[in-house]
Amino acid sequence: MASMLRLYNTLTREKAVFTPIDPTHVRMYACGPTVYDAAHIGNARPIIVFDLLFRLLRHLYGAAHVTYARNVTDVDDKINARAAERGITIRELTDGTLKTFHADIRDLGVLMPEDVNAAGERPRFIEPRATDHIDEMHTIIAGLVRAGHAYVAEGHVLFDVPSMPDYGALSKRPLDEMEAGARVEVAPYKRSPLDFVLWKPSKPGEPAWPSPCGITEPGRPGWHIECSAMSWKHLGERFDIHAGGIDLIFPHHENEVAQSRCCFGTDVMADIWLHNGFLQVEGEKMSKSLGNFITIRDVLKDWPGEVARLAMLKTHYRQPIDWTLRGLEEAARMTERWYGLVGDAAPAPTPPEGVLEPLLDDLNTAAALSELHRLDDPAALKAGANLLGLLTQTKSARDQVTISAAGIDVARVEALIEARRAARAAKDWAASDRVRDELLGLGVTVKDGKDGTTWSVAS
Repeated sequence: MASMLRLYNTLTREKAVFTPIDPTHVRMYACGPTVYDAAHIGNARPIIVFDLLFRLLRHLYGAAHVTYARNVTDVDDKINARAAERGITIRELTDGTLKTFHADIRDLGVLMPEDVNAAGERPRFIEPRATDHIDEMHTIIAGLVRAGHAYVAEGHVLFDVPSMPDYGALSKRPLDEMEAGARVEVAPYKRSPLDFVLWKPSKPGEPAWPSPCGITEPGRPGWHIECSAMSWKHLGERFDIHAGGIDLIFPHHENEVAQSRCCFGTDVMADIWLHNGFLQVEGEKMSKSLGNFITIRDVLKDWPGEVARLAMLKTHYRQPIDWTLRGLEEAARMTERWYGLVGDAAPAPTPPEGVLEPLLDDLNTAAALSELHRLDDPAALKAGANLLGLLTQTKSARDQVTISAAGIDVARVEALIEARRAARAAKDWAASDRVRDELLGLGVTVKDGKDGTTWSVAS
């Protein structure tokens, strides 16, 4: 089945059979979060989509033969500004933000390094941080200067874009069009308006490291060099798949390609480039100014992570997605129905071909989910859903899916249960019965036991 996997390659603008460089070691890199603030629901899309691809590759090639690196950007202008605004250190900000991010995506059913890495074995899932790879950045920067693809100017090191004849091959942007856009504000030390920063001086209060290429002032890396360094360290000079959001194609991924290829002398950086589409909220672009900016944590306050994951997977990853309340409600009903069908059944040894085949066609999740709807065998349904990262929850999480599917106001239910508890403590049995009847009217049943009162959606 591995030989049937077809992926759409942004580099070639066509879908083709995926042929790994080494089938015994498939290597994949994805651009992860910049940890300065709570991640929004749009940030969750690539995390979920490429988690699915990681699961699929592990199924096809074997868990021991796939390595996934998803980076963390922990040095950045936004990070510096937010840490100064809050009066804390850069590390305090990035550590705290990353901890919250990890909790959020774990709730979304995303595999984490601790889920797949085994003690004493080569890690299969790496989450490299930019600040741990300054030496690798120095090495690449120095190599680019030696090769004539970069130069030192006023404490900066800049990539010399005209030195690369096929710059722009990934984004397919004409050079003159890019140059026109770059002329808005041209630094005097640049040779060309298109040249971009590999290293720059640090301002007072900003994180700083010794600079490369004989520069005496301490400095910090540019954004693009970080991913070239981390992917090289953990996956090599050339690897199989590079993934990220469509907004990263230019300039970030284009500049990654330029740095890595010109340093290592390779024809490509990654053989396949995958990009997920944009996310809108109820038909509009998500924006703080529009009041529709939704964090992952906002979603998880009202919906189980599994429901949010399913809502995300209903749309093909390359298409724009409209994040709606209706879509979440539908996902909750679907998940509730499936849990009712599978019960406590163990998954079948392999997922059904009807679910696997559409995933082999450029991760056609919509078709795979349609096939899940047609399954009535509990073991097959669970195996197919598990491949998508679904139907993996504990009983408490499954109960929460049921609550969401029924449209229950959890805060109201909890308030009523507290009122009933107080009435029972006061031996006001009439008031207790009235609250119980109100709960039943909401579709909720309560059960009193030695560990307290529990509640569930009435069947």
